[in-house]
Amino acid sequence: MNISKITNIAIDKSRFKTLSNFLDFADRYLTYIESNLQAIIISQNENHYRFYQYSSDAEYQITRPINSRLMYDYKEFCKIKELIFPVLKNVKDIKASEERQIINRIVYTMQMSIGASLDALPAGQSNTARKIAGDLFERLILLIIKETGINCASGTIKIPILLNNEVLFNMNYQHDIIVKKDEEIKLIGSIKTSSKDRIDKIFIDKFLYNKLTETNTPHIAIFLNDVQRKNTRKENEYGINSTFLSGHFRVYTVKLNPLDGVYYCDIRPNMIKEDILKDHIKTFDYFLCEDIWNFI
Repeated sequence: MNISKITNIAIDKSRFKTLSNFLDFADRYLTYIESNLQAIIISQNENHYRFYQYSSDAEYQITRPINSRLMYDYKEFCKIKELIFPVLKNVKDIKASEERQIINRIVYTMQMSIGASLDALPAGQSNTARKIAGDLFERLILLIIKETGINCASGTIKIPILLNNEVLFNMNYQHDIIVKKDEEIKLIGSIKTSSKDRIDKIFIDKFLYNKLTETNTPHIAIFLNDVQRKNTRKENEYGINSTFLSGHFRVYTVKLNPLDGVYYCDIRPNMIKEDILKDHIKTFDYFLCEDIWNFI
């Protein structure tokens, strides 16, 4: 199978209805890159990031940066993929860091297999690729959460707008994730591949929703990563840039309202070291193994 056939699968969102569909696609993609890449390019500024360069069948396109510490190779993936279902079924009881890391790595591998395969599309279709990757990441995270037995979905919440204790009309509020228990909303939030161009809206959404509903409903955000490719000064050398706006995050946390949880599969070093960031940002396994159970 060549990369164009794999990409044609990726752009058909109807083929990703179950968690097994995502696992099967990752298996197919990892099989392909085992022996069909033109080159693997090492990031100049953070060496554990890699860029895959496709061969002539994809006009030598170069992928987004891929974290080699998180991305499974084909042999590793074959050993680990069957473990994800029992891990998720018992996620509340998982304490060992090795099992928790499986969650982050397998989610990252499944999603990056999709994103990297879409990077083989012609440059003019990059917006389409981003939209598909974002939609499928949202779907993947919801499937992962559902596998733990928690009731969640994306959708619209109707907010009654009251005046003098009378409902004037309803306002529709769209959320990527809505977690309910016994029909009561316990948690809402956003699921995005990156916080780039979105972090402001997520904080404001919490403020507006709780103001309009006169509640204190927890709001969270789940992100895949916050890195993008940059060209270095030397031709044909590549590095990475962070797309995370740490200043905006700190200001909104302190002066507007803190989010109730922010989670990354590929967390940036400053997020686990710097004040305010380290208190509010965690890896995705914390959400599944600990925090979500406290929310519900």
